[in-house]
Amino acid sequence: MNILVLGSLAYDRIMDFPDKFSNHILPDKIHILNVCFMVNGLRELFGGTAGNIAYNLALLEERPLILASAGKDFDSYEKWLRSLALPLESIRRVPNEFTAGAYITTDLSDNQITGFNPGAMKEPCKQDIERFDPSDTIAIVAPGNLEDMSIYPELFRVRKIPFIFDPGQSIPALGGERILKGLQGSKIFISNDYELEMVTRALGMTKKDMLEETSSIITTLGENGSVVTTPDGEYLIPAAIPDKVSDPTGAGDAFRAGLIKGLALGKSILDSARMGTVSASFGVECQGTQCHRFTIDDFWKRHDRTFRIVQ
Repeated sequence: MNILVLGSLAYDRIMDFPDKFSNHILPDKIHILNVCFMVNGLRELFGGTAGNIAYNLALLEERPLILASAGKDFDSYEKWLRSLALPLESIRRVPNEFTAGAYITTDLSDNQITGFNPGAMKEPCKQDIERFDPSDTIAIVAPGNLEDMSIYPELFRVRKIPFIFDPGQSIPALGGERILKGLQGSKIFISNDYELEMVTRALGMTKKDMLEETSSIITTLGENGSVVTTPDGEYLIPAAIPDKVSDPTGAGDAFRAGLIKGLALGKSILDSARMGTVSASFGVECQGTQCHRFTIDDFWKRHDRTFRIVQ
């Protein structure tokens, strides 16, 4: 099956500050803030919604197409994706921009200061989807270029390609009108519980109202699992238990990959959501969004243990 992952590609540049920000900020001088934090070093990790989802799908033995834009510094990321045997032909290179980058500094109290440069993400991916057979294709619209997030849901609707709409951190920038257009005709709307509240307020809708626009709603709840809402009712999917918890960042993208894998296998939305929660459990086991590893056998063993399936 063709899997189209629309979203972002980004470098996550992580820095640790060996003190507390509060010790270096004078409350009565906030209006003329001028601070410098000397960090211990910098780690560069591969990230972005499309990159993270594609990475987890590669672990699940899928080879999705990434619909995103990357910049002039993309070479190391490209090499990484090639090592995963992921196709690159749907990634647009923007030669006069840097690849999107998040610069994240964390202090001893786990407070964070983040600067984000959208770089090449400011440019739409400009990929043609006409060549894909709708009966053998599934897509996800994840946070990335706002023009792409506005245009591709309509393109998928016209082509009758089933798609997941996942506005995430782009909710404030999209606004109610564009969120509604992304929701309409989608197979699944997915978000965490906080994002769902933002969307219902932006749309002036309840979840019941939203189900008139989308076939189903999945709400992720972190360690408490997820809820699948359909016209037939609500179903709680328990979380799979990881071997350890190191960093929850990227677990949501891992969930989406497991969900898509299930749908690609022709499984029901409930079974697919169960696969999502198993994939997410591996995503929290190391720091970073593309550093965890699992084999397909590891995946199914944890899945069967979680849901007590006897083969």
